[in-house]
Amino acid sequence: MSVRDKGVVVTGAGHGIGRALATRLAAGGARVVVNDLDAEAAIRVAQEIGGFAAPGDAAGEQGVAALVEAARGHLGAIDIWFGNAGIDRGHGLWAAEEDWAATHEVNVMAHVRAARLLMPGWVERGSGRFVVTASAAGLLTMLGSAVYSVSKHACLAFAEWLSATYRHRGVVVQAICPQGVQTRMLDDAAPLQELLSHDAALTPEDVAESTWQALHDDRFLVLPHPQVADYYTHRALDTDRWLNAMNKLQRRLEDQGALR
Repeated sequence: MSVRDKGVVVTGAGHGIGRALATRLAAGGARVVVNDLDAEAAIRVAQEIGGFAAPGDAAGEQGVAALVEAARGHLGAIDIWFGNAGIDRGHGLWAAEEDWAATHEVNVMAHVRAARLLMPGWVERGSGRFVVTASAAGLLTMLGSAVYSVSKHACLAFAEWLSATYRHRGVVVQAICPQGVQTRMLDDAAPLQELLSHDAALTPEDVAESTWQALHDDRFLVLPHPQVADYYTHRALDTDRWLNAMNKLQRRLEDQGALR
């Protein structure tokens, strides 16, 4: 598809992958609404790319509704929604209840709430595109972080359901699933940086370019790290063998003191 003159919203676009997506889309001629909880960052990116800043919450029911209203007010219509905002809070089995709840809000319910507002109009006109940043953790798992793994699996499952339900109505759904990317989230994952960077830590711009290419063939899974496709296949074909390998890696990381 051509994004020229399309109305696009990118959440979590003040930094990292979101910023790179907004920049690449604007370079391709899209009219981009830049959202981020960090208002200064959202405004800065919007100024850099000639977009429109709509800072604020992109997860809560009222926040999503306000963002959709602001974007429609500027764009006229939203053609593509990039649900990129995500958080990684809490780690092992004893992560706090509030970390589970907050992560579910941002990594899952934000997409549900946006889809509720967007799908009726897209179905009526017969076109629309909904893209989520699901992470390779949504296809595989993330050792050391049950909260992140579960939320990203749920994010991917919701995207799959949307695609299966609305594909024949002209709505394209895609899921971006990178491994390690050179962002603040990778910096904060200090003990696991080597694991996440096993197949090279890509730049946000690399991820944005892979996504840009995927916009032109409508593939559901966008895999900036091609190796993830092989891991996903092995996981499906011989789950026990894959789990044994993951447990072996868990033990190695525990011996190194990277995980408890």
